[in-house]
Amino acid sequence: MSLGIVSKGIAKIPFLSELLGEDVRLTSKAKHLSAIAGWGLKPSTHAARRYAKKNRLPYVALEDGFLRSFGTGETHPPLAVVRDELGIYYDCTKPSSLEKLLNSDLALQEIVKTGHVRARRQLLHAKLSKYNHAPLLKPKQLSDGDVARVLVVDQTCGDMSVALGGGDEHSFQTMLQAALSDNPEATIYVKTHPEVSSGRKAGYLTNLQTDLARRIVVLRDAVNPISLIEQMDKVYVVSSTMGFEALMAGKPVSCFGVPWYAGWGVTDDRQPEHPAMLRRAARRGVSRSVDDLFAAAYIHYTRYLNPETHQAGDISDVMAWLQRQQTMAHRFNGRMIVVGFRRWKAANVRSMLSLHSGKVIFVKNAAAAAALLPEESDCLVCWGRVPPAGLAELAKQRGSRLLRMEDGFIRSVGLGSDLIPPQSFVLDEKGIYFDPSQPSELEVLLNEHAFIPEDLTRAEYVRLTIVQHGITKYNLEPLIPVQWQVGGVDRQVVLVPGQVEDDASIRFGCDCVNGVHTNAGLLSAARKQFPKAFIVYKPHPDVASGNRSGKLAMNEALQWADHVEIQASVVSCIERCDTVVTMTSLTGFDALLREKQVVVYGRPFYAGWGLTQDMLPIPRRARVLSLDELVACALLHYPLYWDPVLKGYTSCEAVLWQIIKKRDHLINAGKIEKLRVGYFRRQYRKLVVLLRSFNN
Repeated sequence: MSLGIVSKGIAKIPFLSELLGEDVRLTSKAKHLSAIAGWGLKPSTHAARRYAKKNRLPYVALEDGFLRSFGTGETHPPLAVVRDELGIYYDCTKPSSLEKLLNSDLALQEIVKTGHVRARRQLLHAKLSKYNHAPLLKPKQLSDGDVARVLVVDQTCGDMSVALGGGDEHSFQTMLQAALSDNPEATIYVKTHPEVSSGRKAGYLTNLQTDLARRIVVLRDAVNPISLIEQMDKVYVVSSTMGFEALMAGKPVSCFGVPWYAGWGVTDDRQPEHPAMLRRAARRGVSRSVDDLFAAAYIHYTRYLNPETHQAGDISDVMAWLQRQQTMAHRFNGRMIVVGFRRWKAANVRSMLSLHSGKVIFVKNAAAAAALLPEESDCLVCWGRVPPAGLAELAKQRGSRLLRMEDGFIRSVGLGSDLIPPQSFVLDEKGIYFDPSQPSELEVLLNEHAFIPEDLTRAEYVRLTIVQHGITKYNLEPLIPVQWQVGGVDRQVVLVPGQVEDDASIRFGCDCVNGVHTNAGLLSAARKQFPKAFIVYKPHPDVASGNRSGKLAMNEALQWADHVEIQASVVSCIERCDTVVTMTSLTGFDALLREKQVVVYGRPFYAGWGLTQDMLPIPRRARVLSLDELVACALLHYPLYWDPVLKGYTSCEAVLWQIIKKRDHLINAGKIEKLRVGYFRRQYRKLVVLLRSFNN
C-alpha cells in the first residue's frame, strides 16, 4: 500500500518516501493506496481532501518538522516532517495526533529516556531551531543596562498557526500590553519574523505606539532564536514555536494563543477556558513536563531523514547535519568574492561556495573585486595555484582571506572538463595541495594533525569502501578484470599512468628542467628502473577524450611499454599491477590505498611520508605516517563534500555512497558509456551547462 498525493509540489520533495518510511506516489488512481496526503491545512489541500473523500480514503496531513533544515524552504528541502492522521499540531480547533499522544497514558520519557534527554541537551548546546541560517545574537544588539529582559515574539499577518492557534491581531496587542504591565522595570524586546524584516510580509506588531517606544526595542534583523532566548528572563508568545524553545531553555513562557505546548502545566496560559485547553491533560490534574513535550513532538511525532544515507533516520542524524552546516556557515560567514571563473565553472560551483547564496559574487578580475570593498570576513576565491593579477595584494590590503579552489580527490561520475559538477572540492588558504613549493593546508594537516581513534576508524572504512567498490576521482571506466599476456606468473607488472602534461601538478610538482615531466619521459624512466617488467601505459581520461593536452602516440608509447590500456579502468589496472610509477598522478594515491608499491618522480601530496619511493627530495615532510593517517587527512579533513540534492555540506562517506549509487545506476542503464565517449554528446552537455550559467 502507498500514500497517495495529488500535489506536484509535494512530489518534488527529495526522499519523501524515505522520510515517511512508506511509499509515496503521485497518483490519479485510488488503487493500492492507504491514504491521501496533503500539506497541512493550506488551501492547496482542498483537491487532496476531495479526492480522499470521493475514494473513501483517510486524509493525512504532512507538515515541516520542528528541526526542518538549515535554510528556508525556498532553498533547502526538509529533513524532518510530521505525519498526522487526525489534524495538525498548530490547529487547536480539533485534536491532532500530537495532542492525542500527550493525552495518552504512554510513558513518553521511559520509552526514550536516555536518547531524548541527550538530544534535548545537544539541541540547546548547538542552538538548533526550525531554520538555522540566522547568525547568533551579537552583544551590541541588546542594551547593557537592562534591569530585566522580556521577549515578545511577533508573527506574520495571516499565519495559519495564529488563526488556528487561538489568536488574532488583538492577541498581539494584548500580549504586548501584558508584557509591559507585568514587567514594569523590564526592557521589552519585540522580535519580528524574518519575513517581516525582509519586507516580504507584514507583522502584527509592525507599528508600535510611539509613547511606549522608550521601553521597547524592536529586533528586526535575523538572529538565531536560541541565542536570543538565552538572554531573556521571560518570553511572551501567541502561538510561535519559539515559546517551546524557550521552555526547553528553562525560561517562563506566557501564551496568549493555544499552541501545541500550552495547557500541559508548563506554561502561563492566558486563555485557560479555550475549548482546546479543556481537552488537555493539565485541566484533569495530569501535567506533562517539558521533557514529555519534547519526547512527544520531536521524537515520536516527527519523522527524520538521515542526510548522509538518504534513508530514514532519527533526530541525532539531523542535528549532526545541521551542526555541520552551522560550522561551515561560521567558517565562511562573509561574502565569497570569486574572481576569474568562466561562466560554466561559476554555474557548477555557485551553490556549494556558501550556504548563503546571496553572498556568492562572481567578478572578472581583481579590479572588479576591489570595487566591492572586501572586508575581513570576506573571502577572495580563485581557481588553482596562481591568483589573478593583483588579487593577492588586494587580499593583504583589505585583510580578506585568499582561498585557492580545486577539485577534491573523489570528485564525481564524469570529467570536470566535460562540465560535470564536483561533489568534493578544496578551499585552501595557505597554498594548494599539488604545489610543493609552499605549504598547503593539507601538508600542514599531514605534518601536525593530532589523530584520534575516530580518525583512523573512519579512514579505514573509507579506504576499504574505495577499494571494494573501485572508486576513483572520475569513476567513468568499466570495472572489468584485465587479461594481459604478461609472459610468466612471476614477471613484475608496472603501471605507468599518463597525465595532462600542462597540468599544474606537473608544472609545479616536477623538476621540469632536469627531471621527468612528460609522459614519454616517465615511460622511459620506468623502463630504465624496471628493465624486465611488463609495463602498461594508461592514458589520462581527459587526454584520451581529447579535452586536454598530453597525448602520446601509440608507436611512441610502445617504445617503452609492453601494452597501452585504453579500455579498462585505472582501478582494474592497479589491481593487476605490482608497482605504479608516476609523476604526480592521483593514481599513485589510489595505488597506496590498495597497498601497492609506488615510485614517484614528482612531489605529490602523498609522497614524503614514508609510504612511497621518492625520486626527488621533498623538504618539510619529515613525519612518518601510516596509510590510514594519510587517508584521514587527505580524504576526511582537507576536502569539502557537497550534497547537490539536500544543498548542504556532507561527509566523505556520504559522497562515496552517492557516487557508487549513481555510477552503478548508469552502468545498469547502459548510460555510463555516454559519459565516456562521443564528442557530440559531450559538447551537448557543455552547451546545457553554459546555457544554465546565463540564467544565474
